[in-house]
Amino acid sequence: MRVPARSTAVLLAAAPVLALLPATPAMAAPAFQMPFPCGQVWSGQTRTNHSPANSVDFNRTNDEGDAVTASAAGTVARVENTGSTSYGLWIELDHGGGWRTRYAHLSGEFVTVGQSVAAGQQIGTVGTTGGSTGPHLHFEQRLNGVDQKIKFNGSQITYWGTANYTSRNTCIGPSGTVNTSGIALTVRSSASTSGSSIGSVPDGGTVFISCYRRGTSVTGTYGTSDIWNKVGAGYIADAYVYTGSDNPVAPAC
Repeated sequence: MRVPARSTAVLLAAAPVLALLPATPAMAAPAFQMPFPCGQVWSGQTRTNHSPANSVDFNRTNDEGDAVTASAAGTVARVENTGSTSYGLWIELDHGGGWRTRYAHLSGEFVTVGQSVAAGQQIGTVGTTGGSTGPHLHFEQRLNGVDQKIKFNGSQITYWGTANYTSRNTCIGPSGTVNTSGIALTVRSSASTSGSSIGSVPDGGTVFISCYRRGTSVTGTYGTSDIWNKVGAGYIADAYVYTGSDNPVAPAC
């Protein structure tokens, strides 16, 4: 008996089909800048025994209370407090594409989870909370949860060792210095002494003021004023802030 030949179509159908799928391109990193206002010079230290290894510690003279700003635009993903251990007061920003930044050992936190922030916007102040032995900012850039070697303005910082870096971040708004004779100044959710606390600024801390509102009249170091300066997501009483003027130094909110 003659056996019919198998058709070419059947043979082709039985063969495995190998599809060549295009590789998923890596997400480009945001245009990260230093987490400090424009023009400031900070000493950054990296070391092999740091945790995580690719993080950097920033210092400069009398830096406690200095402004910490968003390294790139993003959304506030975490605002945490681990007490006297680990990061202490710390913030994480989500920049999209799996990229995040962390800012740790803060003395004050000026933002809330879900808030959008612009590059250069103040999010907190340098401190020595958590497992820190002295004032500094611990900073990380992370991709999909893994710490990366840090780049500012497209250039990788020094690994391993210490170097000075000048911030090319955006400066937003005029600045002021908190003067409370030693106590922390509360950052409130509204321009009122009854507004809920969302953070604090240490005495001597630097703040960047995006706008102002009129609210509860407060008597403080610089007299009596109903001006409240917006810093980050909240407001502080102008009566405790030296700005060089008794009048508002920023536009109305």
